[in-house]
Amino acid sequence: MPDPVELVDAIGKAGGSFPGHRAAHAKGVVLAGTFTPTERARELTRAAQFAGDPVRVTVRFSNGGANPDGRDTDIGDGRGMATKFYLADGTTTDIVALSLPVFFVRTPEEFLEFTLARAESFEKVGEFIGSHPATAQAVQQIVPVLVPPRSYATVVYNSIHAFRLVNGDADGHWIRWRWLPEAGAEWLPEDERETVDPNFLQTEIFERPAVRFTLIARIASDDLPTDDPTAGWPEELEAVEMGTLELTGPETERETGDDVMVMDPTRVTDGIELPDDPILHVRSQAYSVSVERRSGVPRPA
Repeated sequence: MPDPVELVDAIGKAGGSFPGHRAAHAKGVVLAGTFTPTERARELTRAAQFAGDPVRVTVRFSNGGANPDGRDTDIGDGRGMATKFYLADGTTTDIVALSLPVFFVRTPEEFLEFTLARAESFEKVGEFIGSHPATAQAVQQIVPVLVPPRSYATVVYNSIHAFRLVNGDADGHWIRWRWLPEAGAEWLPEDERETVDPNFLQTEIFERPAVRFTLIARIASDDLPTDDPTAGWPEELEAVEMGTLELTGPETERETGDDVMVMDPTRVTDGIELPDDPILHVRSQAYSVSVERRSGVPRPA
C-alpha cells in the first residue's frame, strides 16, 4: 500500500499545493444544526446518534478541489457534505458524503496511479481509464454529476463506502448512506455559469430560510460488494429513513482560530462497523497527513 504521504503529495501535484488548507475540499462553509432520528433507525442500529434524542451536528459543505480560491462553477469538481455528530458521552462520529454516486478507483495503489496521471496530462488519464475497467464503468456514473449545483442545499450526497449497521439484537445489515435534500436536486443552468458570483455557493446557503436533508440507509442485497467503492448499487434497493437534519445557520465554534476539525468516515461508534475497503481505510491516514501540514498538529503514532 502506498504511504499516505505519497497520496497527499500526488494530490498536490494534480490540483496544486496551497499551504494552510486541506489537500482536497479546501473551499467550503461550516454550518450548525440538529439531527433528529426516526424510530425505524433504532431497529437497524444501536448507534448512539440514532438512540432517540436530537443530536447536535456540524456540517461542512465543500468543493472537491485543492484551490481555496477556485470558482464555485468549476466543472469536474465534486461537492462534499461532511457531518459530525456530537454524542452525549462527549465523543463524536462522522458521515462523509460526496455528490458522486461511486468512487473512481478501488485501491490506494490505483488512486496514486490515477492522481499522478491527472498531474501529467488528460492523455494519461485516458490511458488509465482505458486499462482499468472498474474505473471506466465508474466514470460513466460520475461524469453526469460533475457540474455546479444550484446550491449546496440542492445536491444528493452519497457515502461512497458501505457500512454494517448492527442493532441491539446483534442483527446486521450492510448499507450505504445517502443525504436527500428537502429542496430537491437542482443544477446551475449552463447559461448562468459565466455570470454568477464565483463564490455563490459560499453565500447562497446562508440566504435560505431553511436547509434540511433526510438521511437514508440503502440496504444491500446479499450479492452486492461492500468493499469496492467503484461498484454502483441498484436504485431499487430498500431505503430506510434514518432521520432529518436541519441546519440553523453558520457554525461559530468550529474552524475558528487554531481549531482543527477533521471529518473522518472511519470514525464510527458502536452499532456501525467498517468494511474491508482499502480506500476507506487509507482516507483516515491521508487526512492525518493533510492535518499535520495545514495546522502543524502532529499525526498520531
